[in-house]
Amino acid sequence: MFGLGTPELIIILLIAFLIFGSKKLPEIGAGLGKAIGSFKKGLGEVEEAGDSLKKNLPVVKEITDVKETIDKAKGITNVLGK
Repeated sequence: MFGLGTPELIIILLIAFLIFGSKKLPEIGAGLGKAIGSFKKGLGEVEEAGDSLKKNLPVVKEITDVKETIDKAKGITNVLGK
C-alpha cells in the first residue's frame, strides 16, 4: 500500500484527527469511500466500453486477432527454444 507501514498510517490518522476533529472524520471517510466506489464503477464502465468497441469494430477485431496469433506463435517458439 504505497510503502506505508502501520506507524506512518497511525501518524497520518492522528494528524487528520487533530485537523478535522472527531465529528468530521466519519463524514470524510464516508465521502472518500463513495468517491472510491464511484471511481471503480466508472473504470469498469470504461473497460466494458473498450471491450464492446473491440467486438464491434471489424478493423479492431482483426488487429486483436492478429495480435493473439502472434502471441501464440511467440509462446510456441519459447517452448521449442527451451
